[in-house]
Amino acid sequence: MPIKPKLSRFDLTMIVVSLVIGMGIFATPSQVAVKAGNAWIFFGAWIFGGIVTLCGALTFAEIGSRYPVAGGFYRVFSYCYHPAIAFMINWVLVISSTASVAAVALIGSDYIRPFLLPASLQNDTGTRIITITSVLLLYAINFLGIKMSARAQNLLIIFKMAMIGLICTAVFKSNANPVSIPAVPYRGNIITAFGLSLVPVFFAYNGYYQTINFGGDIINAKKNISKAIIMGIIIVIALYLSINIAYLRVLGMGGLQNTPALASKMVSVIFGSAGYKITSIMMFGSVMSYVNVSVMVNPRVYYAMAEDGILPPIFKRINPETQVQVFGMSFFVAAVIAILFFVAKFSELLRYLMFFNIVGLSLAAVTIFVLRKKTRHLSQTDIYTIKWYPLIPIIFIISYLFVIINIFITFNDDSYAGWICLAAYLLGFVIYYACTWKKKPGVSAI
Repeated sequence: MPIKPKLSRFDLTMIVVSLVIGMGIFATPSQVAVKAGNAWIFFGAWIFGGIVTLCGALTFAEIGSRYPVAGGFYRVFSYCYHPAIAFMINWVLVISSTASVAAVALIGSDYIRPFLLPASLQNDTGTRIITITSVLLLYAINFLGIKMSARAQNLLIIFKMAMIGLICTAVFKSNANPVSIPAVPYRGNIITAFGLSLVPVFFAYNGYYQTINFGGDIINAKKNISKAIIMGIIIVIALYLSINIAYLRVLGMGGLQNTPALASKMVSVIFGSAGYKITSIMMFGSVMSYVNVSVMVNPRVYYAMAEDGILPPIFKRINPETQVQVFGMSFFVAAVIAILFFVAKFSELLRYLMFFNIVGLSLAAVTIFVLRKKTRHLSQTDIYTIKWYPLIPIIFIISYLFVIINIFITFNDDSYAGWICLAAYLLGFVIYYACTWKKKPGVSAI
């Protein structure tokens, strides 16, 4: 059963915002402050990161317009490179995404646990109960159909944006003085400080590219994908700059460097003891928004892999009425719940997560040059095309390569880290050829 388009431009715009705004903006500014050492580099990294992300959004907007298919992030690699490369990149991203969903869900449950459970369950068991219950609730909502899950997503992300806006407004109107903690300057040259600052910045801006996986779900995809991605990223940039200004005003640079739980600290400075409850609700809503959109988007990658013959056909079965991949979504949720019982190992994966994402994004952005040639006939139609091509994608690719170099700098304390990353990709090749032996996977053309 093929996927039928049911999502509007507004639905996709909210999905873009949800994919980007997870837990990152409530934690990474502290890391950026440590790497930057002063406010100029701090805000320079966030502004530059926003510009580069917008360049990436414009690039992926054209990719999505030229190749609007379900599981687009996987399929574009198959179409422009080879199915083996598509699987190599995406299998790592799918595994890391599953693990990150489980870990982020646990973090959100920790915030809401004190209000829901008795004293006897104020422990890891209580956290797991809330987490698994929340994941299963979202699973049930998604089971009702792609449109119903999109409506739930719209409510969750609007709530999250409203909470961020409320915090920012309260800060700007308050008379709170910055916490007087002296800032620690970065020991090194400005270029290195700026480069290392971009690593957590790009982590916070990450996720929007998965929007092209909904190419088969969007009404009038060739027009709406590009507009939704661009509008979503503009909203994210505005929210990120606003909340970082609020962080700096309330906590100061030194406070930023020494406060990992930024939102809790900031809101408590303004609202007192009630601040913790406000932040807890905001955090839980943010996490549920991220988990819900992950349950929506990841099964579409399974769908594309099944169409190429890499995964069994059951992964691409679609309910004709709800447009839900019953088995694919169930498999993803089951994997998340399974990881919840071994989530302590996620800390070992976290340091590699951004490396895998940036490598995948950089290679995906390069496909715009291949797509321009293979789909030259579409340039004369009404699809979205980048006005300043090829400057926009080149800025994005070069900036991400710069960040990859700086990520390797952070691997200095582990001489095996680089080899582990390469081994993960090579293992993807082995799995691909083991699964497709004597098969001929197909790749859809536009």
